[in-house]
Amino acid sequence: MTGRSALTRTVLPQAGAALVLLLLVLVVVRLPWIGDLGMHAATLQRLRHDLLHPGNPLVDADTPSPYYSPWTVPLGWLAGVTGFSVFTVLRIGAVVSLAVLVWGVWRYARTLSARPAVPPLALLALVLLWGTTEFSWSGFLGLHSLALTVAYPSVLALGLAFHLWTWLTRARGWGAWLGCGVLWAVILLVHQYSGIVASLGALAVVIGARHAGRRVWARVAGGLALGVAVLWVWPYYDIFALFGAGDGMDEVHRSLYRDLWARYWLVLVGVAALVVRWRRDRRDVLVLFFALGLLVFAAGWVSGHWSWGRVLPAVVIPAQLAVAVEVGETGRRVWAGVLGVALVVGVWGQVGVLGFAVGREALPGVLAERYREPWEGYGWITPWVGYGDVVMAREFPSRLIPATGAYTVAPGYTDFFLDDEGERVGAVRRYFSVGVEGVSGSVRRGIEREYGVRWVVDRGVGVRGDEGLRVVRRGPGGWVLYAVVG
Repeated sequence: MTGRSALTRTVLPQAGAALVLLLLVLVVVRLPWIGDLGMHAATLQRLRHDLLHPGNPLVDADTPSPYYSPWTVPLGWLAGVTGFSVFTVLRIGAVVSLAVLVWGVWRYARTLSARPAVPPLALLALVLLWGTTEFSWSGFLGLHSLALTVAYPSVLALGLAFHLWTWLTRARGWGAWLGCGVLWAVILLVHQYSGIVASLGALAVVIGARHAGRRVWARVAGGLALGVAVLWVWPYYDIFALFGAGDGMDEVHRSLYRDLWARYWLVLVGVAALVVRWRRDRRDVLVLFFALGLLVFAAGWVSGHWSWGRVLPAVVIPAQLAVAVEVGETGRRVWAGVLGVALVVGVWGQVGVLGFAVGREALPGVLAERYREPWEGYGWITPWVGYGDVVMAREFPSRLIPATGAYTVAPGYTDFFLDDEGERVGAVRRYFSVGVEGVSGSVRRGIEREYGVRWVVDRGVGVRGDEGLRVVRRGPGGWVLYAVVG
């Protein structure tokens, strides 16, 4: 290998991977808030106040929650013993999760190839080979998505998934297989959808094994049995009860089946690499992984179970890894050139991420146009609203207010374990839909008494003029904090 080829095949991918990691670390410092960050902050708020019986993270109700996982419980304990704010703890968790993910990708890439260029190429492919339309969802490793979800449990779960596949590839004795079973259960408890992706990858490893005789299958069964036992004894929620929640989540996930070309067309480079691998080996682990993921994703499309679209990383990840291995192994100029161009296009498609690290004001105009402004939190209400106070608010602020430690009347997110969710949503709708004259005051006072409402957050004319409410403070975006006095 010449010095120039060594630079191209190893040093450049390593430098690119380092730049990506630096960017993500800078993002962690700012921790942009779009999506579910308020839910995870609320989860830590409950755990820091009562580690054993935290109750519902969003509303004042004693219910279990799948957000109380083997990852959030230690983070909640850390927040409690250190006194750190939940957002400081989320930043710490994000750094740990990012390290676990990078280490896991590095380890698993080494099971696919011993070439030193493959791990950094794998990392670059995983975050950049998507499409030219920005798309963010927990459990998806695109750079834009990862920047917004880096503090979510899904990042840790996917990182652990790469470690699971690595250990399964190298597992020999009973101890290794039983350990894999425990790790599999932990991933499912941390993030159920990423756990399904991890399960499909694990199944591909086992099916693709060359010497999967009776002894191996017995150890697989033993590992699965131990994993199921761990799932069964987890005290914070019943994961098996979630099997009945799929239909209720379908409409939320319908968008996962839209704009597929714009969001994923760069993955076709990896699909071409998978075809090459399939021609060499019909039992190639990445080909099997891709086929299993595609089968489940397509089944969701045909059946209308849109929540099955969350398995899409099981389609994307093996394709991305395949092209990284192909370039790192062969060094062929055609493959390297195609991947290089695709990575550059992928960078442009997700360049708005720079704004999450440095802010819009530091971006040139052409880049600022691709920047998505984060949400503003509700810390401005905390001088008045105390921990555990109940706030009446519409859906959007209900996604952010619990991060301060307060509760809302209705959850900002669908909650499978909350039996009276429908009644709570209806109460919020009635509260803000009635007029400000006639019987409106009595209707509102009744709802306030029923749910223990002490504060109201709204904007516009929704509750303006209600004598039972007093303006306390006006916040950003026209939102107003009212105290209940009637």
